[in-house]
Parts: sequence; C-alpha cells; structure tokens
Amino acid sequence: MVGIILASHGGFAEGILQSGTMILGEQENVKAVTLMPSEGPDDLRAKMEAAIASFDNQDEVLFLVDLWGGTPFNQANGLYEEHKNKWAIVAGMNLPMVIEAYSCRFSMTSAQEIAAHIIKTAKEGVRIKPEELEPKEHTATAEGGQAKGVLPPGTVVGDGKIKFALARVDSRLLHGQVATAWTKTTTPNRIIVVSDAVSRDDLRKKLIEQAAPPGVKANVVPISKMIEVAKDPRFGDTKALLLFENPLNVLRVIDGGVDIKEVNVGSMAHSTGKVAVSNVLSMGREDVEAFEKMKEKGIQFDVRKVPSDSRANMDDILKKAKAELA
Repeated sequence: MVGIILASHGGFAEGILQSGTMILGEQENVKAVTLMPSEGPDDLRAKMEAAIASFDNQDEVLFLVDLWGGTPFNQANGLYEEHKNKWAIVAGMNLPMVIEAYSCRFSMTSAQEIAAHIIKTAKEGVRIKPEELEPKEHTATAEGGQAKGVLPPGTVVGDGKIKFALARVDSRLLHGQVATAWTKTTTPNRIIVVSDAVSRDDLRKKLIEQAAPPGVKANVVPISKMIEVAKDPRFGDTKALLLFENPLNVLRVIDGGVDIKEVNVGSMAHSTGKVAVSNVLSMGREDVEAFEKMKEKGIQFDVRKVPSDSRANMDDILKKAKAELA
C-alpha cells in the first residue's frame, strides 16, 4: 500500500489527519508531520524520515504538503530527489485531496498514479457560495447546439433498468462518509435520497443537492416517486446510491416493487423510544419489525458505517434490540 505523509506548518496536518479519520476511519501507513515554531528544517526532515521508516512499503511514498515552496515542501523534495522514479509530492493539501488519496489506495499501487488522479478532486473541492461568484464555464449542449431536453415517456435507455450501487439506511442521509467513502467504493452516477419528509423541505433538498461529490448528481424524491423511477425505462443508464432515513421507508419501497436485494445499515440516530444497540445504531420497535419483515423477504444486510469496517451480524443486533425493548 502507498504510504502517505501529510506535512504542514503548525498543526494543520494533524488536524486534517483527524478529519480524514472521522470520514474514512483509521488509515494504515499514513503519518502527519508538522513543523512547529521552535523547530527548523532538519527537525522536519528527521520526522519525515521516521515516518517513512514506519511504512510497510517504502518504495511508494506520496507527500501531501500545505504550500509549494514552503519548508515542508522543500524537505519532502530533498527526500524525493533520490526516489523521483516512484515517489510524488502534491502541494495545496485540502481535505477532498486527502480523502481521495485514501480512497485511491484501494485500487492504485503507485504514488505517482495517485498524485495525478487527486488533483482534479482537490480543485473541485474549492467552491464558492453564493454560486454566482463562481467563474463562468461553458455549458455543454446536445448535438446541433440545442440543450438536451427531457426524454419522452416510454423511451428505453440502456437495458431500461435502473441499477442500485447501494441502498443505505442513514439518519444523517448525505454527509461526508457517504459523499466520499461509499461513493468511491460503489461508484454511482446519482445519489437519490428517498424521503417524503425531506422532499417537502426545500431548504434540506437544496443542501443535499449541493453536497453531492464531483461527478455525481443528487436528488431528493418521495417514496412514491422512487417506485415510479424504478419502473421507468428512461433510467436504464443510472447507477444509483439510495439513502433512507429509516428502515420503514426502505420496506415501503421494497413493497412497492423496487428490486433491492441488500440493505447497508450505517447510522440510526437515538431518539425517544429507541435503544442503543451499538455506538452508531439505535432502534425502536417499528425499526426492528421493519428489518424482520425485510429479512422474511430474503433481503440481506450489510451492517457497517464505512467500507473499511468489518460487517456486524444483523441477527445479533436485532436480538439485542428486542431484549432492550422488552
């Protein structure tokens, strides 16, 4: 696995390491190296050398540094010179860059390949609100210069069947762990939040749509619309990640004919009438009943917060919930 060094002036690198851990979990072969006010270049270089020595694979090392030309960059560059055929340095470190680098290590084994890949994500992570302050870009149009319109009903796209990359129960809906870890792992081209309540809340809808990661479109639809979409042949080229606030909504969608075979159970917030069955899952009687009905229908469960977690046993969780609720 490619080793990653996060290097900065002051505690920035340690902070971004902690933020990345909150989103993607603990990472092996990643070290934060900081230059403190009382230290000099030699101190920083010694820290970098110690970090590299701790990596399982010292042939592939990626430096993510805060500032091009600063001391962290210069010291990384001095070490890089002897390994320039394999190592890489990327300056301008931000959280989207770090998360993308973490995710790339699942499929890429070259530090230089990861370095080239993460630049686009790092740049796309810099956005402005209000949106009208964003630099204007050319709007893509269909052939002949005309804007691409809505396909007429009955049009069959691809094989006419929507694909489900993931169906997840998460009371927080679209947040960092979903927008990064799960999106990178399942590679959807659309995130669909399925909720009657949220679909009626214009502010929450807008916030969710704006939180979509680069290259992925986000929508909020009521349950009835999701059932329609699943039967609409115009969505044949759609690979969707579905997000539900609770298992009752998942059951309603399945009962409506949506072909979900596995449900990822990620996070269920505590509220009155619910019991905590893990540090991220709280269930009430209706939740337990909904999961049991899904189980009777042959639905499989993937109980984990992030892709790097081990899967928990759903039967054990339901048994614990029923005992606590009795």
